[in-house]
Parts: sequence; C-alpha cells; structure tokens
Amino acid sequence: MTLSINQVTKRYQDFVAVDNLSFTIEKGEIYGLIGQNGAGKTTTFRMILDLQETTEGTITWEGKHINSINRNILGYLPEERGIFPAMKVEDQLYFFGELRGKLRKDLHKEVDYWIDRFQLEDKRKAKAETLSKGNQQKVQLIASFIHQPDFLILDEPFSGLDPVNMDLLKNAILELKEKGTTILFSSHQMDNVEELCDHLCLLKRGVSLFSGSLLDLKKQYGKTKLTIRTDVPKETLQSLDGVKDIHVGKDQYILTLTDESYAQSIFDFVSNGKYIEKFSLDYLSLDEIFKDKVGGTHV
Repeated sequence: MTLSINQVTKRYQDFVAVDNLSFTIEKGEIYGLIGQNGAGKTTTFRMILDLQETTEGTITWEGKHINSINRNILGYLPEERGIFPAMKVEDQLYFFGELRGKLRKDLHKEVDYWIDRFQLEDKRKAKAETLSKGNQQKVQLIASFIHQPDFLILDEPFSGLDPVNMDLLKNAILELKEKGTTILFSSHQMDNVEELCDHLCLLKRGVSLFSGSLLDLKKQYGKTKLTIRTDVPKETLQSLDGVKDIHVGKDQYILTLTDESYAQSIFDFVSNGKYIEKFSLDYLSLDEIFKDKVGGTHV
C-alpha cells in the first residue's frame, strides 16, 4: 500500500471531527473520500498533508510517517481557492512549480503542455483576476500538480466547472493516473466519483460508514433498481410483490425492489409473454446509495 490511514482520530476540545478512521490507498489509484459538508473530509486531507496533527492514530506513506517524507512529492488543491489576482497565468505556474523544488528550465515543457491541454493558450499572459471562475480554477488545478507529485489531493475539484471543462479535468485526472500519480479526491457530484474511482470511503460526522471497492458497496444493496417502459399503470405496478417504491419518469417507471429475486415475477407479469420495450435491472447509483447511507440530500 502507498497511503495508510490507521485508526486516526482528530478532536478539537469536545468536538470529534474524525473518529477512528482507517483506509488504505494503493499506488496509482484514484480514491474517493465522500460525505456531506462537515463530515471530516478536509480535516482528513489536512492531517495527511501534515498541516494538522492527529489526536490519535497514524498516517504513513510507503511505510514512513507522513511528517518525515519529502513534502515536494505531495500536491494539493484546496476547496478554498487561492491564486494571485495580479499575477499572469504562466507566471503563477512557474511560481508554484519552483516553490515545490523544480527549476524554471525544467518546468517549461510541463507548463506549455498543461496550458495547451486546458485550452488556456490565449490566457497565458493574462492576469488571473481577468479570468472566468472556471479558468481560474483550471490554473489553480494545474498549479497543484505542475511539479509532478507522486500523491495528489483534490478537494472538490469539479466545483463551478461547466460540462466541457469538467470533462477536461476528468481526462487530466485519468492521464495523471496513467503516469503513476496516486490521487485522493472529494466531490459532492457522485457521478464523477462513480466514473473515476474504484475504491472509496464514505464519511458521516467523522465516522466511516464504508471503506472499500465501489462494487462491494453496491453489492450490499443488490440489483434492486428496475427500470421499465410499459403501459401497465403505476398503481398496478405498485401493488406487485417486492415493489418497495416507484418513481414515474418521462416515459418509464423506476421501481425500487425489496430484493432482486422479485424481478423475474415482475417481468412475467408485465410482459405476459409479449414484447416489452424496456426492462433493466441494475445496482443503485452511488448518488442513491449516498442519500440512503447519510440520510437526506447531499449539499
């Protein structure tokens, strides 16, 4: 394992922000840390970065205590953005790269590549304060990994990005993974976590409700999401055995089953030996599981 969080607790007087948290991240993996606001995600990030001490427990990187490693192997995009308003885009990137121990001449290739990759070529000489919010975020994102860190922490990296720039970011994250970067990130947009992560930790008020593979989390619920396109009325479907809940979509019904074993009998009833346009049984989405686990909507 590359990063190990072992029974970590963080207390602030009588308040417990993180409670006996444990998980591991393998080298070159994209790992998701999810939870509502106040769940302890940013506190965990700050302890990993050794910006705050743990009250109890240990954090290690490749077997070494986190406070003994070379800080330049780390990269961090905080949720609270912060770039220099009056500094030009390329100057910002060189500044942050040099701050992390890189020589300016060794940064040219990376700066040019990522400015082009994030479609900022025409903004290269522009001051940060003149950029849109989305472009400012792209600059700060590049600054977090311009020094080519081994381990990168991204706190809400997708916040405020439009769909096009969101895709640019997701592709960049996958590219960094291919190059061997280990990535830990948080997001309230569960579809992004589901798309990028194989493993995750779900926090609620500082306590881990689940830590492991996304598939294992989904298997806890089974394949209980049934999507049907049929002329059978909602009331009739609702009365069938095994139907826990039903949602009416634009041109289909989405049923929540108490158990996937009921799907066959529902199929037999709805089709009645005839062609049925749509009948799809699947796991719940991460967004649906998240809402069920933490209670209420995530914000």
